[in-house]
Formats: sequence, structure tokens, C-alpha cells
Amino acid sequence: METAIALGTPDRVPVAPYISSYMQRAHGSSYRDLYYDYEKAGEAAIKFYEDHPMCDMHTFSGFTSGRANELANSQMIDWPGRPGTSVSIYSSHQVIEREFMTQEEYPEMLDDFTGFMLRKYIPRAFPSLKAFSEINLRPTVVLSTSLLAPLTSPDMANAYQLLNQIGEADREAAAATAKYRKKLTELGFPTYVTGVSEAPYDILGDYFRGTMGIFEDLIDEDMQEYMERACDMFADQQIQALQYLKYADMPVKRVFFPLHKAMDGFMNGEQYERLYWKPLKKIMMALIEWGVTPYIYTEGPYDTRLEYLTDVPKGKVLYHFEKVNMKEAKRILGGTACISGNLSASVMEFGKKEEVIRQTRQLLDDCMPGGGYLFDFNALLENCKPENLDAMFETLDKYGKY
Repeated sequence: METAIALGTPDRVPVAPYISSYMQRAHGSSYRDLYYDYEKAGEAAIKFYEDHPMCDMHTFSGFTSGRANELANSQMIDWPGRPGTSVSIYSSHQVIEREFMTQEEYPEMLDDFTGFMLRKYIPRAFPSLKAFSEINLRPTVVLSTSLLAPLTSPDMANAYQLLNQIGEADREAAAATAKYRKKLTELGFPTYVTGVSEAPYDILGDYFRGTMGIFEDLIDEDMQEYMERACDMFADQQIQALQYLKYADMPVKRVFFPLHKAMDGFMNGEQYERLYWKPLKKIMMALIEWGVTPYIYTEGPYDTRLEYLTDVPKGKVLYHFEKVNMKEAKRILGGTACISGNLSASVMEFGKKEEVIRQTRQLLDDCMPGGGYLFDFNALLENCKPENLDAMFETLDKYGKY
């Protein structure tokens, strides 16, 4: 893996397909169990990798507490197993985009980020914690504890109790995640990534303004200064949040960036460079300086963005693609960064094994020469025909050696 990322030529193409809930589904578990039955889902992941020793890394994402999300009344997702949900137990969570910040609230968010998050964002995103909207600390003569009154109300006391329950549920999920990742590593499958971040523009669009809201901002020139300031602030926040990677003793140091809102057609080139690429690159460069590999997971068509992606140090970044001309991506990026992706997850689920073999061989022909290539699907694999997965691994074993 490290040889390929550094643009070298290993003995064979590294195989690190991003298996999502299929590893549970294939062994008697489901996506729901990732939220509610950690042992069942974890043992299914172990079984999957025992059955597929050709994988060089594990992509087990770990567990999210369904109970914690229930307690908080999380508003941004619907998930399998949630009481009253229509989401299949075999489906991933479904994003529910909401405007948690209005256009008029940019100045407040930028000038008092912590206050905005406490008083407005948390009560909107997690209505069970609406008591946080009461927090308003005003300058006063501090001769007693009266300053603390907004933090000590009965509603806040109830919120603290609820936070403790949420924390206990989240800690249980985190402990189970660590347990099964350790098991997988001991079996010979190191973890793919050891950190997660996002492009600052996606943070603004995913969690604050929503896709439609940020489109409105993008076509309003008066708003673009606010957007640029917000993206730069989020870049600095992400760099601070990832500081642990400078000091932690880890055999693998890679940070996963899912790119949501920069695909071809979402914005023009000038907007992409100013609002998307520049703040994202700021985080990437900090990581590279620390010896950490940014793993940039592009989503959607990305052909018009390839030239921008060359503006990084050689052999320090891994780019994944969902929908690009991979031969062209290899031509443009081959001397700069390792590339991966593009095997159709839809074909894996619905197609014939002959098409899987054809696509796998085509990717090897286009991307193997000269090294700097890592094999993966174009998207997370939630389901597929077992015979198609077998055909893929057999083709890689036969044709993926240098």
C-alpha cells in the first residue's frame, strides 16, 4: 500500500476495496446491526476478511450508536433500526438535509462560533437538547455564582443527564469499534484510515446551509466573502482537530476525505479553486507536513477537476474516483499521486460476472503501468452477487501482478 501511494511498483496491485455493509449482509448480519448489535456485525466483518485474504487492508467503518441518536433526536440522518424508520435494515443511513444556519446568520456564526453552536446549532440539530438555547452569558460583576445561572437551570440539569446517557452509548460503540479493528489487524488486515475529515466547503454545505442553501449563496456575490471566511475557519478547525496524528504512534496514518459538493457542474472553475480546493489543500498540506497521507475520495464526475489535483507534493496523496476517465486520470496524475476507484458497484450488484471481469481487466490495463495504483470500487459496496466478487478477486490474482 505504502509503495503504491509513494508512486512505486509493488509485487502486485494493492487490493483495498471499500466494503461497506456487504460484509455484514454476506454473513448473517445487516446495516442495522452496526447501530444496535455490535457483536453480530463485528463477527460478520471478521468472517468476511477471513474469507477474502487477498484484501490488503480492512475498511470496516466501525459502529455508530443508534441509541445515542435516538436520545438526541438527531435531525440530520435517518438510520436502519430507528423506531418508525422506513430505511431498510440493509441500507446505510439516509442524509436529511436541513438548513441549520440561515443566510443571515453567517456573521453570528463567524464572529461567535462557539456561542452559535451552543445556542442555535445544537438545539436545531438535536432537539432533545433544546435547553442549550438558553445559554447566554452576559458580562456582569462576578462577585457570586450568578454568572452561571444560565448553566444551572432545571432544563440544563436535565440536558446534562441526557448528555451523560448519550456519552455512555457513544463510548460503548467506540469501545466495540476498537475491539473489532484490533481483531482485524491481528488477523493481518491493518486499518485503511486512522482519521476522517471533510473539505471545508462540504462542512458548510452538508451541516450548516444544506445543498440548496449553499447554491443560493454561491450565486450571490455578496455572500461569497462570508463563504470564503467560513471555509478558511473550518480548515483551521480541522487542522487543530487532527493534531493527534503528529504525535500518536500508529503504523498507518491516513485521513479520509469524502468530497460531496465539488463534482463537475456544481460550480465553475474559479469558484472551485477559491472556495473548494484552496481550503481543502490547506488541510492536506498540514497533514503531509506531519507525514500523514490525505485520502481524497471524490464523488460524482470529476474530469474537469483533475488538473487542480496535481497541485500537491509528489507521492503524498491518494485520490479515489467514482466517475472519471481513468486512463486520462492516470495520464494527468500518474506522476503526482496514486489513484484508485472506478469499478462499478452497480455492476457488482446487478451485472454479470463477465462484465466484472472486463471492467477489472480494463482498470488494470489503464492504471497499472508505472505503479501508483490501488484497486477499489467506484463507491462503497453495500450489496453484490457473491459470484461477481469471486470473479473480481480471481481476475486481480491472475492479472494484477507486476
